[in-house]
Amino acid sequence: MLKITSTRFEENALIPALYTCDGENKSPALSITGVPESAKSLVLIVDDPDIPEVVKSAIGTDVFDHWIVCNIPPPLIGEVIEIPDGVTPPGVQGNNTRGVSSYMGPCPPDREHRYFFKLFALDQMLPFTRGATRRDVEQAMQGHVLESTQLIARYDRKK
Repeated sequence: MLKITSTRFEENALIPALYTCDGENKSPALSITGVPESAKSLVLIVDDPDIPEVVKSAIGTDVFDHWIVCNIPPPLIGEVIEIPDGVTPPGVQGNNTRGVSSYMGPCPPDREHRYFFKLFALDQMLPFTRGATRRDVEQAMQGHVLESTQLIARYDRKK
């Protein structure tokens, strides 16, 4: 069974400020296990669905994308993918909501937000080079997702 975890925070726990706009704004260490044998690639999407309504209207979306990486090579059978702090996994980086191909840490403007680290195992590679949007990636994934999982973190700048 596909699973994504972090040694830096537990499921539904607060993400340390180090990985946010209040710290070094670097990606937290992640561990990926249980990748299906038939997987040809993995996709990682980190998003925030708790953005204020005014922001949703201004940017024309319901979620804020913090990190998109597709075409992550699957591990050999039984192996674990370990992604260290501040390291982008091998693959193709898509554009976050700010239009930048990199990780952008949590930075909620109003209250505590949830951050979803979503992982998808696909039966194919996606036809992208750097800079694909979330919409592009999701459309290309349709009908090709073998398994998916997620890890949720929370953050509030006031705490």
